[in-house]
Order: sequence, then C-alpha cells, then structure tokens
Amino acid sequence: MLLDLKRIAQVYLVCGHTDLRRGIDGLAGIVQEQYELDPYCQNLYLFWGV
Repeated sequence: MLLDLKRIAQVYLVCGHTDLRRGIDGLAGIVQEQYELDPYCQNLYLFWGV
C-alpha cells in the first residue's frame, strides 16, 4: 500500500500496549470506540507499543 502524504489531514500517535493481533478491523474499532474518531477519514493512526 502506497501512502500519499499530501492527503493526510492529521497524525495520531496511540501510545501504550496495543494487541496488534486484533488486525485492521480491531484497530479501527479502537480508534472508533476509545478515541471517538473516524478511522476512515484522511488521518494517519500510528500504534506505538512500549
């Protein structure tokens, strides 16, 4: 997947322990439920495991 950096509106860095085995649907659910953001808009979500 190629990413067009010009189209990114905002970048969110999600810190802490995140179970990446949940897959893309599980991560989109985290963005929606915990942060009340739209995972399908032109934002970039980076999950940073400590």
